[in-house]
Amino acid sequence: MSALLDTGFLLAVLDADDKLHPACTAALQMESEPILPDAVIPELAYMVLRELGYGVLIAFLTSLLDGELPVERTTREDLTRAKELLQKYADSRIDFVDCVIAAMAERLEIQRILTVDRRHFSLFRPHPWGYFEIIPVHA
Repeated sequence: MSALLDTGFLLAVLDADDKLHPACTAALQMESEPILPDAVIPELAYMVLRELGYGVLIAFLTSLLDGELPVERTTREDLTRAKELLQKYADSRIDFVDCVIAAMAERLEIQRILTVDRRHFSLFRPHPWGYFEIIPVHA
């Protein structure tokens, strides 16, 4: 079963000092088909450079180039749906990358999201199933 990866989740995986590191690392190891939305990469790169430095970012990019995580490209359909979600959830201050992930999940029919952002992903009501399965459960 596939799952999409969110930025904060991956940051916790990369940061051994993060309190959510053990739960997120275990969750990632349990996933048979994790998929990285391309929209996550710039946001994650910014956060990794700010918090963990160049070495961690370079190691992460090397793992991507080595094919350790498949990367899914954002489509025009995803951007259209992300715009709709931004409009619908503007009062909740939902962010762009979360909306792209939700749109991509709908397109790919993926219900599982690996994220530490329970608040935002719990708001979404994706078509056709109505909710996301958020992993890890106790983030």
